[in-house]
Parts: sequence; structure tokens; C-alpha cells
Amino acid sequence: MHLNAMNTGESGDTLASLEATSATYTRGSPQDCAIRGLIVRTFAPYLRPDMCGLQLGYAEGVDTALLAPLLDRLDVVEGSRAFYEAGRAAALANVTIHHDLFERFLPKVKNKYAAVFAVYVLEHVQEPVALLRLAKDALADGGLLFVAAPNARALSRQLALKMGLLPSLYSLTPRDLEHGHRRVYDSETLQQHIRAAGLNVIAQGGVMLKILADFQLDELMRQGILGEAQIDGLYALGHDYPDLCGSLYAVCGKEQAT
Repeated sequence: MHLNAMNTGESGDTLASLEATSATYTRGSPQDCAIRGLIVRTFAPYLRPDMCGLQLGYAEGVDTALLAPLLDRLDVVEGSRAFYEAGRAAALANVTIHHDLFERFLPKVKNKYAAVFAVYVLEHVQEPVALLRLAKDALADGGLLFVAAPNARALSRQLALKMGLLPSLYSLTPRDLEHGHRRVYDSETLQQHIRAAGLNVIAQGGVMLKILADFQLDELMRQGILGEAQIDGLYALGHDYPDLCGSLYAVCGKEQAT
């Protein structure tokens, strides 16, 4: 979960709200670490060791620690002071972390990036298409934007709907709202937002077929019932059934002028 803003409030108020939201996050979630590792595994074939990258959001730094060795340099922009300080303390050799809001940082970018990562960002912001446009403008020619977002149609959410725990697949749970989520995506909506920002979808799909809620997966992993072999199997199943995955991903490039 990555915090930042793209909203209409004053930036000071926004930063304060980010601190409040960051305090609600469950630290050290096994399933969160697992899914982030799988997302990076999905993106890794598109990365090269000569690339300079920009990551939107730091959170616990799981993504950062996995992405940094795959790139020449990685800049990270994070709005939460607590997460920013954690990123500084991690002191990864080729990582520079900036404490700022996305909409303030991106327009100031002078060096264009070969890779920009927006993992679990779009569900938080008021104006996802506007953020995607800013991210597109930060891309170098031939650069790639990597996106991941929660999937409204995940098997776990479909199960919750059948159990009467959700009024619709697109409803936000109390936990979603606590974490500052504004939406969940399906594949069609994610594609619409990407294309409205002037980006092409180069590759897309789902990451890890999600059978149960986050807290249930955490418990199964802590007990050793759900291990590395099962996670790898659910990841492989996600290639066959992307609509049932916990997360959707897209690899995007700039639309070519005609």
C-alpha cells in the first residue's frame, strides 16, 4: 500500500491525512510481501540494469528492495513522513527517496525515467487519469509505466459477495476506507484509465489467484499451511484466470504520434 495524493485539498492537510492513514497499515503482512514479490517478478522481464526508475510510494519498502537490484538507479517519492523516514533508514545504495506529493514532484522531474512504477497507487487517488498523465510525462522516449491495482473481481471478493459480506464486487470494505482506498478496478476500467491518459497497454493480466481475504491468507501463511509452493501455484493459476486474481497489472508505453 502506497500513500500519496492527487486531490483538491491543501497540500499541508493532505500530508497530515497521509500520516493518519499510514498508521492504519498492517506491518509485516506475509501475503502483502508475497504479492509484491510476485508483482516484481511479473515486471522483471521488462527491466534492464542500465535503467533509471521512479517508484511512486515507498510504504514498507518491499517493492523498493526488490526493484533496486534490477535497475541502475531508483528514485522514490513518498508523501508519508513515517514511510519516508523508513526509506531513508534503509539506505539502499542506488535509491534516493524524496518526501513529496506525486502531483508536486512529477511536474518538477528534469531527468526522464526509463521505468515508472505505480504499484497500489491508483486506488488511493481522486484523479487516477491525471496521475497517469503525470507519470507518462516523466517517461523517457521508449520508457515503460508499470501499474498494479486491486481487482474488484478477485475470487476472494466474489466469495464475499456470495456470503453476503459485500453488496457488490465494487463496494469498498471498512478496511478499504480506513486505508484511504477510493475504488477497486476491473480489467476494463483499468484499461480505460490507462488509455485516457494517452498510454498504450503493452501487456496486462492478473497476479496470483486470490482465494481468501488478506487476513485469512496472512494466518494461513503464518501457520505454514500456505507455503512457497502454494503461492507459486496460485501465481501460475493467475496466468490462466486473470479475472480471479487479487491484483491486476499493466505494462504501458506512450502512444505514438500519428
